[in-house]
Amino acid sequence: MLREEAIKTAIGKLEDPFLHISLEELNAIEEINIKQEKQHVSLKIGISKLNTAEQLQLQQRVVAIVKELGAESVGLRFHELSQETIAAYQDPNGNQSDSLLSPGNKTTFLAIASGKGGVGKSTVSVNLAVSLARLGKKVGLIDADIYGFSVPDMMGITKRPAVKGEKIIPVERFGVKVISMGFFVEDNAPVIWRGPMLGKMLNNFFNEVEWGDLDYLLLDLPPGTGDVALDVHSMLPSCKEIIVSTPHPTAAFVAARAGAMALQTDHEVIGVVENMAYFESAKTGEKEYVFGRGGGEKLAEELRVPLLGKIPLQQPDWNDEDFAPSVYAADHPIGVIYDSIGQQLTKLIPVKA
Repeated sequence: MLREEAIKTAIGKLEDPFLHISLEELNAIEEINIKQEKQHVSLKIGISKLNTAEQLQLQQRVVAIVKELGAESVGLRFHELSQETIAAYQDPNGNQSDSLLSPGNKTTFLAIASGKGGVGKSTVSVNLAVSLARLGKKVGLIDADIYGFSVPDMMGITKRPAVKGEKIIPVERFGVKVISMGFFVEDNAPVIWRGPMLGKMLNNFFNEVEWGDLDYLLLDLPPGTGDVALDVHSMLPSCKEIIVSTPHPTAAFVAARAGAMALQTDHEVIGVVENMAYFESAKTGEKEYVFGRGGGEKLAEELRVPLLGKIPLQQPDWNDEDFAPSVYAADHPIGVIYDSIGQQLTKLIPVKA
């Protein structure tokens, strides 16, 4: 016969995967319901962080233990422990977990979003990350555009991450730690996964990568408001966002959707970057507004945020010995603009003490 006390004692010895405190000590086992005729047990358990690989591992262990005690089937629901409970038991030094999603982590998350593709969002992401690193900040960059990953190529990264124990070591380039789906796909193969699988991969980028201490983690989001963008919004409730658009009125109109999505999910939009703002002739110095004018200002006004900068159309200077086709040098005119935006960001979202 299944006994509630025996089940509670057995699974109470298991630990919360992030706080490393037993479920019994946390009073985390909130419900145990037994249907003797069906040999079914349903449980409700509180943990410090939901929707992680560690939760899945804990779930498997709980189910295995309850079945060893005689259950034929097990129903298990997890919910998040109260912030008071988490604060009472987490390590005061902030060492309860290496995960960036751990309670108390001081990394600032900054997502770079756009309403549509083709506006240069990834170029902006890469150069903002590099500009923050030039300012002496500890910076990471996740290429979260899983279907259209391009960051490794843009930064001229040719090697792949190393594995140390159970952790992935990100590739570092220009002082930025980088992780991308492109590192795990052979020969530029297309990604044909569905939404839940992509969400799991994103979760791994946060939990299975050895990021170390970061001041800022930038995320190059997919364009639009699809599954991956929604996953990021749900995983990172305190994320800041920058919206990228071109000057064209239609591009700015579409970009406003990405801004609206951020606001609806409690993300804070901190600014707009207008890319491809104009083309300046090297011969005459005359500016040609190839994609029109005013889109960036209009979008910033609609979202009630500052226009952080206007990036003109011009390629970086390529160096065959240190090839990075989308990274602008610090002394390049566009590199200077990116460094100015980076300085604004450090004031808008200063490093957490």
